[in-house]
Amino acid sequence: MKAFLALFLAAASAFSATVPRPAPELAIQMPDGTQTLLSKYRGKVVCLALVFTTCPHCQKTSMLLGQLQKEYGPKGVQVLGAAFNDNAASLVPAFNQQFVKGAFPVGSLERTTVLEFLQLPVMAQFYVPIIVFIDRKGTIVGQHIGDEEFFRNQDVSIRGALESLLKAPAVTPRTSTRKPVLHSTARKS
Repeated sequence: MKAFLALFLAAASAFSATVPRPAPELAIQMPDGTQTLLSKYRGKVVCLALVFTTCPHCQKTSMLLGQLQKEYGPKGVQVLGAAFNDNAASLVPAFNQQFVKGAFPVGSLERTTVLEFLQLPVMAQFYVPIIVFIDRKGTIVGQHIGDEEFFRNQDVSIRGALESLLKAPAVTPRTSTRKPVLHSTARKS
């Protein structure tokens, strides 16, 4: 039994991401055909929502994040969204219209790009939404996956994280020399 427990704990730690860590560049494909780069928001606190357009929990979280963007945007917060479910690129426009209503930018990413960004293995099982907090310096300081305690009262949890990050001193944005994690424009057949 002890050997099984040790093996389980070793496997669990192998799947955990390093936090804090520098946020690699991320290029989100927007519905209008352009790409939005994560580095565009350096100097702001970023709340990145990684969602499935078809997930009711993600839809609810996106509506909450729209409210929080209106409230915290003037204080230096930028909410950003990316859907990565099957056919996300074609589903994002309707998702935006129904749940986001222009409150913050939402585009799409490939699943493999999201997993690489999150430092999760390709075969990882996880729940959505996923919320990533990035400080003004471009450092990932929090990463929360949908089944965590964080989501039991997500309004309080997200507000607490944003308030904490806003209290940290602002820095001057600088050019990133990190390896980019770019969105692939190749389509799966």
